Amino acid sequence: MSIKVAMLVGSLRKDSFNRRLARAVEKLAPGELAFEHVEIGGLPLYDQDFDGNYPTSCQQLKQQIEAADALLFVTPEYNRSVPGVLKNAIDIASRPWGTNSFAGKPGAVIGASIGATGSALAQQHLRNVLAYLDVPLLGQPEVFVQFKDDGPVDPNGEITVESTRKFLQGFVDRYVQWVHTILKR
Repeated sequence: MSIKVAMLVGSLRKDSFNRRLARAVEKLAPGELAFEHVEIGGLPLYDQDFDGNYPTSCQQLKQQIEAADALLFVTPEYNRSVPGVLKNAIDIASRPWGTNSFAGKPGAVIGASIGATGSALAQQHLRNVLAYLDVPLLGQPEVFVQFKDDGPVDPNGEITVESTRKFLQGFVDRYVQWVHTILKR
């Protein structure tokens, strides 16, 4: 059974640390997980005025989320919170009222930053939003990765620090268990 995972990375930067982290997690995952990277950079800003007639790009985002079995959010921390581009995508996919595309899908939140707290505050804000949107979230292990110029993940998503590899593998293994548990309900 293939499990389709919608992966939303909250950074648009070409060499984003969070995009590197997403690639690393994807490489550690078993073949039963099929990751689909959800592009969020070209979306218009959410506006309730288009709830009755969603723009095509917003309809496509909702369809992509709805087609997924599970969710993985990979977020940087901007000014102690979630990047606007990620929050905008979440607002679009959860609206209009009564058409929340995320509801009931098992999910997890991870992130990276150059700061010592590795996106902890952004993740907490994101968890609050996703709890409201009825996304059952994996609670442990929490993944706060601090990036430096030399790693722990290179631009190709190769993990360069063995302790990081072991930790991320533990996360991936637990995430797979979580997804199976929620999908069996």
